[in-house]
Amino acid sequence: MANPESIEELRRRKAAALALGGEEKLAARRVAGRWNVRERIEHLLDAGSFREVGILNHSDVPGMEEKTPADGKVCGTGRIDGRTVVVLADDHTVLAGSGGRVGGRKYQKLSALAKEKGYPIVNLGEGGGARVPDIMGSDGLSTMTIGRAAGLRQRAVPMVATIMGECFGAPSWFAALADFVVQVKGSCMAVSGPRVLEMATGEKTSNEELGGWQVHAEITGQIDAVAEDEAQCFEIVRAFLSYLPSHKDALPPAIAGDPEAEARQEKLLTILPEKNNRTYDMHDILRTIVDHERLFEVKADFDRSVITCLARLDGHTVGFIANNPKHLAGASGPDGCAKCCAFIALCDSFHIPLVFLHDTPGFFVGKAAEHKGMPGKIINFIEALCLSTVPKISIIIRRTYGMAFGNMCGGNMGADFEYAWPTADMSFTAPEVAANIMYAKKIQQTEDPEAARKAAVAEMQAISTPWRAAGLGLLDDVIEPTETRRVLIESLALARGKSGGKSERLLAAWPTTFS
Repeated sequence: MANPESIEELRRRKAAALALGGEEKLAARRVAGRWNVRERIEHLLDAGSFREVGILNHSDVPGMEEKTPADGKVCGTGRIDGRTVVVLADDHTVLAGSGGRVGGRKYQKLSALAKEKGYPIVNLGEGGGARVPDIMGSDGLSTMTIGRAAGLRQRAVPMVATIMGECFGAPSWFAALADFVVQVKGSCMAVSGPRVLEMATGEKTSNEELGGWQVHAEITGQIDAVAEDEAQCFEIVRAFLSYLPSHKDALPPAIAGDPEAEARQEKLLTILPEKNNRTYDMHDILRTIVDHERLFEVKADFDRSVITCLARLDGHTVGFIANNPKHLAGASGPDGCAKCCAFIALCDSFHIPLVFLHDTPGFFVGKAAEHKGMPGKIINFIEALCLSTVPKISIIIRRTYGMAFGNMCGGNMGADFEYAWPTADMSFTAPEVAANIMYAKKIQQTEDPEAARKAAVAEMQAISTPWRAAGLGLLDDVIEPTETRRVLIESLALARGKSGGKSERLLAAWPTTFS
């Protein structure tokens, strides 16, 4: 029989850990309408499924034992929709969520467990970076590392990061490594906070200007989704994981399809404008095609000329890359290329087939684009596409011009099947531009230059239709719009083949962030 005093001591220590940073700090969070770290975990996971690891941890600095319950990191395993996940969470009530050595080792141990056993990792971020007193001096600095394993993670399991408060240092590093990042409005993600920045450089700024959600959603592209509050943040995390396998050796989960989808395919006949130069929203086509009209967008606010989203077709997860003429006529710049690279790497690493829907006049070029390395961004896009080995289907909805045709998996870029709608307009450049380039001198020499110009444009338009490409076997078929969903489902089933659609994962080491 155990000594009753030892049992009582165990209970006392665990109760102290469950009290987090103390009632005063917890009360302040309640007044501010914010959950504490344990409440966050309860809202994220299936009820009653959390099993904590390292609850009795504390700082290794003498005298700090009682002040650092769980060493400021609440970690363990639990379930989301019945599937096991590893949760790593910062406790902002303990020294502002700063990281100590003991908590850091706990993070690394559980991360290694997740990768070895095949469990997705979710990091709940709200921390102030490394614990400065712990890392001062040569010995302190030598212990400050995220570990070599972080750089060798090879996307063994999906990694999700949430930004839910002030996140400097470690939570930002985790977000930069993650496959998917959700930022809650009002939070901040940066290397260092405004106070440190002002002391170091003299620059004055605010959290919002430095690393608020608009900065990362619209300018840097370092987050994938924005949440109004923490409850919505966890809904987004759970939804994202529902599309992905738990680990690299599994296929994405399949669920029941949408028996009502076929009835709405007639809508596809009414979405495209009659005139080729008019805009429309590609989301309307996507929602009509996919199961239950549900799209899970990734980086929705970052270069909106291209849509990257997860959805389902007949219950199977599919990744869509689709030009959106509603924004910049569907012409992507350097940010759009980087956005597509990141999405291709995600899908290829976790065996998610890719569908490309073309409607683009080419890339968005100009001085600003060139100053951001446009040629390199285009070629990175090409390289990611060429390295991807998941099933790929390409469908030309309307325009597809120039190099952008290849980047959207057209031509000899490795699509398993390539289709076009009868409305497809395929050429190196727009018919009007081509006519002016090829026949400018001839047009000016005629008695009626305007009529000659119209005739030249008509000639270019005639050769830009899909019929010649289909006739020469350069397209697999020209399909009616209403057939699109059925053709995609059947073609993807064929393309999955004997491997079931598993990728060779050649993009597993592709960086998850970009410039």
